[in-house]
Amino acid sequence: MDIDDIVREILDIIRNKKLSKEDLAKELSQYHESDIAQAIPLLTEDEQKHLFSELSIDDLAELFTYLENPEEYLEEMTVEEVADIVEAMDADDAVDVLEDMEPDVLEDILEEMEDESVKDIELIKQYDEGEIGSKITTNFIVVPKNASIKLAMHILIAEAPENDNISNIFVVDEENKYFGTIELKDLIIARANSELIDITKTSYPTLHDKDRVEDVITELKDIDLEIIPVLNEKDEIIGVITSSDIIETVDEELGEDYAKFAGLTEEEEVDESFLHSVRKRIPWLAMLLGLDIVTSTVLTNFEFVIASLPSLVLFQSLVLDTSGNAGTQALAVTIRSLTNNEINKKNFWKNILKEFLTGLFNGIFAGLVSFTIIFLFLVITKNMVTETGTILTQLKASLTVSIALFTAIPMSTLAGLLFPIILKKIGVDPAVASGPLITTLSDVCGVSIYYGISILMFSLMVG
Repeated sequence: MDIDDIVREILDIIRNKKLSKEDLAKELSQYHESDIAQAIPLLTEDEQKHLFSELSIDDLAELFTYLENPEEYLEEMTVEEVADIVEAMDADDAVDVLEDMEPDVLEDILEEMEDESVKDIELIKQYDEGEIGSKITTNFIVVPKNASIKLAMHILIAEAPENDNISNIFVVDEENKYFGTIELKDLIIARANSELIDITKTSYPTLHDKDRVEDVITELKDIDLEIIPVLNEKDEIIGVITSSDIIETVDEELGEDYAKFAGLTEEEEVDESFLHSVRKRIPWLAMLLGLDIVTSTVLTNFEFVIASLPSLVLFQSLVLDTSGNAGTQALAVTIRSLTNNEINKKNFWKNILKEFLTGLFNGIFAGLVSFTIIFLFLVITKNMVTETGTILTQLKASLTVSIALFTAIPMSTLAGLLFPIILKKIGVDPAVASGPLITTLSDVCGVSIYYGISILMFSLMVG
């Protein structure tokens, strides 16, 4: 069924005034909360208020998790109502909803919430956004190592209504340290006289709260699990990463890498103010401006070449842009390979050779094509006709561009490979080796190569 049809059905249900509170909840329960969330902005303010008043706190908590800007709707509610809704959310979702609240309003909401819920929220907020601890939820079930199968099942049944992440149950020892994991199916089929340790997997994958997201992103993508326990420095379970958290985390990391690759300090949102956009773009633009000034400074050293043969400037952008694009291509492939841990000591030199040969072949191809096209262009337009020669001048100009491309493209390609690897070695996020930065550095090298070859070519002619 088309998503628009689903939204229309939901709107019809909400607007049906003949439905009782129970019938409305029953009808909407047939749809996923993400679909209902898409219908909310299409309702009038009165219709929104009516819907929110008819749904239970648990239903609202689930619904507000999927709303684009939940704070806009929460502002219309009382502090007590907001506190009840946030309290019913998973801690990680509650943090996301509360982060855009005004400080004084946030303080009032937290005062109305139970201490345990506030503690969970503060636990997550203490971590940096780049740490795994900031992505956890405290919705999980723990059983003691010395429990019987019957007791473990009793704990599961008692806590399942509040903690719905039950596909895996985690086992802790006498010191409350993580011991292992039990899969739900194994607990269900276990005999009553079996030992809990017999169905406990002690080598189950875990993460640590201080792990950097970018360091474990490949591991997260490769682990096909519903929930993964997250431990603190004492090996105590402080939370879990769910499959939905993993998808969201991978998506956020890719978005951040794309932003850095584009030369932004952080990812931009479509609906943010222009001042926020300016703040994110200015730092990199300022740095790139400085590098462009370096390029211009280098260019001034070749003024006499430009003055003698001004037509050479026509092909400057061709050399710089083509070599810059080659570097950006290599950079994109390298960052992806680093993210997936595909480059290591064993295949490092193999990658160097591959990129060099790729750049070399591309340089030969671009050089040959450019030589033919530029020579024909110069002959047809009778450009570069000087007292010192005609066809010879045009040949040398074409050859200058061709050799410059042949030289600059392999260099830029190798730079696109080596630069992010070097950054990672010194502990800097390789994604900051952005396309604009590589392109600008390629420009500096390209200008030097192009006009250096020009001097060589035309000094030979003059001599």
